[in-house]
Amino acid sequence: MNILMWIIQVLLALLFLFSGASKLILPIEKLMAMGPPNQVHLPGLFLRFIGVCEVLGALGLILPGLLRIKTGLTRLAAAALAVLMIGAVVVTVAGIGPGAAVVPFVILVLLVFVFYERTFKVPHRP
Repeated sequence: MNILMWIIQVLLALLFLFSGASKLILPIEKLMAMGPPNQVHLPGLFLRFIGVCEVLGALGLILPGLLRIKTGLTRLAAAALAVLMIGAVVVTVAGIGPGAAVVPFVILVLLVFVFYERTFKVPHRP
């Protein structure tokens, strides 16, 4: 189970690193223009803030267990990213529709799984 947890954590971390880095690197105008025409538009600085949260959360999923320092931060990162994904599901349902919210919802479920397993079941052992 520990190997499965590490695979899930690494995949989630890569996803959030890519997503967060793109929100930090791309110009705000380009970020605002991305997506379908009926998308909910968020302020540019809020998108940057989300990018910072995603990058920090991605690092929090991997580094504490890898370095074996403050391993409880992994579950905190998973919980914070889960809250972020709840917002993503709500914004996606409001803007595009419930069909498009499947991907953020699956990511939310995986984050809740990581939180639960790292809190109550599987200890960190890289």
